[in-house]
Amino acid sequence: MTIRALVVEDEPLARQTVRDFLAGENWLELVGEAADGLTAVWLIDELRPDLVFMDVQMPGLTGLQVLERARHDPAVIFTTAHDAYAVPAFELEALDYLLKPFGRERFRRALERVRRHLLDAETQTAHVAAGDAPPVRERLAAALGARAPLARLFVRDRGRVVPLRAADITRLEADDDYVKVHAAGKSYLVHLSLHEFVAKLDPARFRRVHRSHVVNIDHVLAIEPFDRRLLLKMRDGSEILASRSGSQLLRDLIV
Repeated sequence: MTIRALVVEDEPLARQTVRDFLAGENWLELVGEAADGLTAVWLIDELRPDLVFMDVQMPGLTGLQVLERARHDPAVIFTTAHDAYAVPAFELEALDYLLKPFGRERFRRALERVRRHLLDAETQTAHVAAGDAPPVRERLAAALGARAPLARLFVRDRGRVVPLRAADITRLEADDDYVKVHAAGKSYLVHLSLHEFVAKLDPARFRRVHRSHVVNIDHVLAIEPFDRRLLLKMRDGSEILASRSGSQLLRDLIV
């Protein structure tokens, strides 16, 4: 199948860059371009693209406002010179976030992500008989609705926005309206509730052991009994005392 893409970007040179980088990708068809937010809303609903390369700062409406107003719900790759929007992009589950100026290699990696989320999902349904198969739009919507657990996210680090692999996260800790993410000896604050954050992660790897704590069981060094509960000793040197219910969930893993 062919993925239909729309470019939303107010800078002519930036639109040309995306067009140049898409040249030769015969699995992807560029169906339109928009230079402002209001036009973007109209084209998204009119053309119903599978994928949108979306700038954030534009005349009329921001990229985030465009997505709020559009009735059609395409997959999105954000393109912007402003890293302040990386965390909202993560919260909206964008396929990727390209910080300008980006090069061809970084763009290629974004396209590979599109392949995995859209084309591979389509291939998995190829066994359905042609007469019985639902329309492509419905199959793509189903694929996007059943999102795989996050493998990577963007976090703030001293004024920068950096990628962080989910597998590198040691533990999560509730901190008022934020979650403190501990990974590789550092910690990062993300503006999500612990419940919302855990819902995005692999439940086979991340276990909530306390109202305020989630651990990556791949980073547990040892588990010891402690007054009818279990004490987790993590590879980063931290220790977490599981609640009674969390301790029972952990005991179910012990063979």
